[in-house]
Amino acid sequence: MSARIPNAAWVRAAALAGAAALSVPGAVLGAGPQQLERGKYLFDAGGCANCHTDAKNKGPLLAGGRALKTPFGIFYGPNITPHPEFGIGRWSDADFIRAMREGVSPAGEHYYPAFPYTSYTRMTDRDLLDLKAYIFSLPPVARPSRDHEVSFPYNIRLGLALWKALYFEPGPLSPDEARPPEWHRGRYLAEALTHCAECHTPRGWLGGLDRDRWMAGAAKGTGPDGEATPNITPDPEAGIGQWSLEEVAEVLKTGTLPDGDEVGSLMYDVVGNGTSRLTDADRRAIAIYLKSLRPIPGPGGGE
Repeated sequence: MSARIPNAAWVRAAALAGAAALSVPGAVLGAGPQQLERGKYLFDAGGCANCHTDAKNKGPLLAGGRALKTPFGIFYGPNITPHPEFGIGRWSDADFIRAMREGVSPAGEHYYPAFPYTSYTRMTDRDLLDLKAYIFSLPPVARPSRDHEVSFPYNIRLGLALWKALYFEPGPLSPDEARPPEWHRGRYLAEALTHCAECHTPRGWLGGLDRDRWMAGAAKGTGPDGEATPNITPDPEAGIGQWSLEEVAEVLKTGTLPDGDEVGSLMYDVVGNGTSRLTDADRRAIAIYLKSLRPIPGPGGGE
């Protein structure tokens, strides 16, 4: 028979055990293997590592640092590891959902739309919580986020409330009863998780998406990092209208275009860290959705 542990000692032992569990990567209270597996899939689909990891300088996963150049300044992906001070380790489920769906921090500050909450807002609660569970299973990194380099007047966050009133459409997505399940899956993946429109839809002078030219590409100087992005509507001349479903899915899987060329720039990372890790069924669903869009002629920006 074991010796009885005094109450005070038992409390101390339990606290130490809890602290040890929280310090071990992969230890997420209440998150089972299935939830973490789903969260990892969503993490890849969302391209989280692309913006929140300084891969160029071999920085730690999700510890921040990647620069995104825009007409409004340079934005740096913040540390979103579960570190309690430098990351998001103190965020509650409600904090995470609010950030992703409303673009508002736990402190009540508006996020710049360089963080594509404008697309993530369309995600379901379950997917958001599974994504959070996976992120919180990763190693915390004690590295402060880098300040954005944004000049006046764009550095005044209060102005983002007006921007949201003009351009932000909060989710989640509403179903289109006339469409089949495969189309709905493709729309959810393209509009919410992989957030295709954030790069492939032109923006107005205040950075709002031009929904009249949905997925029609961005001209040089206006896309992410100042680069042009291609038209991915099914227009036969400017877009992907002559591509088969299989060819669209192949681009998402391998980055190889129908003419044998390869995707470049940001799309290289999107494929390598994201769409290449989706299932064949999900890549086909995205292709079905894209091919169903309204064809929009030029200008597009190239691959």
